[in-house]
Amino acid sequence: MSTTLQTALSPEKKRKTLSERKKDHLFAYLFISPFFLIFAVFGLYPILFTIYLSFFKWDALGPMQYIGVQNYKFVVEDPIFWTSFLNTLLISIMGTVPQLVLALLFAVFLNSAFTKFKQTFRVLYFMPNITSIVAVTLVFSALFSNNGMANWLLDFLGIDPVAWNSGWWGVKLAIASMVMWRWMGYNMVIYLSGLQSIPADLYEAARIDGASRFQQLMRITLPLLKPFIIFTVLMSTIGSLQLFTEPYVFLGQSGTSSTRLEGITMVVYLYTEAFGNNFFGTAAATAVILLLFTLLFSMVNMWASNKLGGDTE
Repeated sequence: MSTTLQTALSPEKKRKTLSERKKDHLFAYLFISPFFLIFAVFGLYPILFTIYLSFFKWDALGPMQYIGVQNYKFVVEDPIFWTSFLNTLLISIMGTVPQLVLALLFAVFLNSAFTKFKQTFRVLYFMPNITSIVAVTLVFSALFSNNGMANWLLDFLGIDPVAWNSGWWGVKLAIASMVMWRWMGYNMVIYLSGLQSIPADLYEAARIDGASRFQQLMRITLPLLKPFIIFTVLMSTIGSLQLFTEPYVFLGQSGTSSTRLEGITMVVYLYTEAFGNNFFGTAAATAVILLLFTLLFSMVNMWASNKLGGDTE
């Protein structure tokens, strides 16, 4: 009789189990729903509205007027936009490549067993990343002024002073130095975590086999650091394409005019079109083009990283 009763109650138990699973799934979705709601409101909706706005003429006050691809045509035919693209590309190369190399060297230095006061050095190197960008730019503006410390040092070395805030290359070097100073410590911490994840047994086996330090670096360190290097290259590339605060504060309002194009970047151009000229449709088209450039450079970085790493896929 107990077997019959258990058989009769089993469907009810199954229904209860299914209802409990549904409740667990419901609570799980409720717990993660704030992220998706916030992303939908502050992430997905602005992206979709920007793409939609890029096909309209709008000054943020009057009605929107559909003009098709005229905004894209204006941006592509505007020489100032291509100047901003060239500036962004040059500043990206000048500020990213040395930054990543120095970050890797400092990470190797801090990972060495002979280095003392490691915690102090880590804090000092990471401090620029948590410092206000505006404050950093103001300090560098004083350093790279006509009578600043940079020109004083050049004069001390017998080198002619550089027009850091007006020269074509001077502005780019000044802005690239700000980017490099700010983000080198951040990338160094990432590389350091990657170095500490490499087993020490591999280096001991390599030393027993007679491998030099350079061979250990090329055969052990760099291949095992490949995921960290790809991550830092991608993030640095995306960040450099979105460069805004440094050139805008360093050059001021004059940096967005047609007479001061030495340091204008694509985001500064976008900002000027939107809030300087009240051409929000043109600014939206610029944002979409910037998104396409970001995706393109990211894919190129991924392809180049895989080729250098020896992947054939």
